[in-house]
Amino acid sequence: MTDIELYRKAKFFGKNALLWRRKFMGLLPEVQRRRLYEKRGFGSIFEFSFKLAGLSEEQVRRVLQLERKFEGVPVLKELLESGAVSVNKLARVASIATVANQEDLAEAVRVLPKSAVETLVRDERFQKSNGLFKPQIEVKSVPGHLNLDEKVVGRLLELQGKGIDLNAMMMEMLDRREQEIAEEKVAIAEDLPETQSRHVPVRTKKVLRKEHGTKCSIASCRRPAEQLHHTQTFALSHRHDPHYLAPLCKEHHILAHSVNLKVWERRVEAIS
Repeated sequence: MTDIELYRKAKFFGKNALLWRRKFMGLLPEVQRRRLYEKRGFGSIFEFSFKLAGLSEEQVRRVLQLERKFEGVPVLKELLESGAVSVNKLARVASIATVANQEDLAEAVRVLPKSAVETLVRDERFQKSNGLFKPQIEVKSVPGHLNLDEKVVGRLLELQGKGIDLNAMMMEMLDRREQEIAEEKVAIAEDLPETQSRHVPVRTKKVLRKEHGTKCSIASCRRPAEQLHHTQTFALSHRHDPHYLAPLCKEHHILAHSVNLKVWERRVEAIS
């Protein structure tokens, strides 16, 4: 047996071991309800799970806790009991699961990697903490501390000492910056030809960098942007219109492309 063949076998058996363990874990709520472990001579469901599948007490408790949490969300409960999705993924969405969003969350945990599921949950919590449901493609950033150079601070204090309203001055500068970016994006869009190439022109990249900086454009995210996402499907438009491009981190780019389109129709607004 070659190294390649050995690796393929190990990968195949490992993958199937995880699948069968998930399915075993999905049976535990019913085993608990019927007290099947007692009927088969086991001292507890923990002993039953350890001897039959090598599960720890913590893993068993997590399954039983999730089953109770999903009592009012049958779509997610079915995923748990069928073993269709890992307990780790389901545990991450349990805190935000409702009757209204259970189908969207079920779609997400089926198709997204664990890191993207964590990002989705964090976004949802951020939106709730702000008291409204914000679109996922959002230009505004999370409030934080300003990191200003000492020379800049000195000049601002000097102006303030002269009686100049710094708030008004800064707002005027910010408004002028936004206006300049908006005008530049319009100019780029007007001269934009249709293309089959997915290479985004340098001019477009520059204006997006000027608008969003180096970070992901999702409001709750502080990770570096790694991809430019077309919020208007490129396969249909064949244009790199800066009004419909958003710099995203790896996880949010996965979210944008993996979650069912009907979910994103409710969650995403194109940048204007």
